[in-house]
Amino acid sequence: MLLPCFLELARLTGSETIDLLELGASAGFNLLWDRYRYAYAAGGWGPVDALLEVDGEERTPVPDELLALTPRVRRRVGLDLDPVDVTTAEGALRLRSFVWPGQAGRPERLDRAIEAVRREPPELVRADVADVLPHVLAERSAVALTVVYQTAVLGYLSDDAWNRVREALAAAGSEGPLAFVWTDRPAEDVHDYWGLWLQLWPGEGPRLLAHADFHGAWLEWLGSEWL
Repeated sequence: MLLPCFLELARLTGSETIDLLELGASAGFNLLWDRYRYAYAAGGWGPVDALLEVDGEERTPVPDELLALTPRVRRRVGLDLDPVDVTTAEGALRLRSFVWPGQAGRPERLDRAIEAVRREPPELVRADVADVLPHVLAERSAVALTVVYQTAVLGYLSDDAWNRVREALAAAGSEGPLAFVWTDRPAEDVHDYWGLWLQLWPGEGPRLLAHADFHGAWLEWLGSEWL
């Protein structure tokens, strides 16, 4: 569900090179999204020899023109209070213990994702995202578009911390190009699936790109106008 969002921001900005900054490091798995292979109705995306291939239900198809884009990731950084290091046996065992019984295929996908991280470990920083985000964004490079994103961590922040994250992003966006992709409810009365949102600086926004299952089992691509 994340890949089309990254491809859409590349289309909108014309960016060919991006730096990734994930809030809540997801053990590094999401930071390697361009190293996986994806199967969509309009075609595949990613290395044909990737360790991991993922698919899911498309309730509306991802446009083939998006799948033709191939932005290059220059840097990968994840911020997390307690990042899981799956390059260690203890870290890998910790994540395997969270797989629910009876979920066919999930243990194998997890093992493949662990191996992908071990082959190309991203930079995981132990830190409070609200505290360090302004400093990290102040040091961002001018040679690539910085893409900040999160899938779940903001739901665990206090209102004050979430507001500080928003303020840090807005302040950094006022000083140069920036993108933010995040999950949140698509509307106040919706509680059973995610909305995938995009904010660009400079630009209007935010934009609701898609609806999706909480764990990415299905995707409804919207391609809506700026709200």
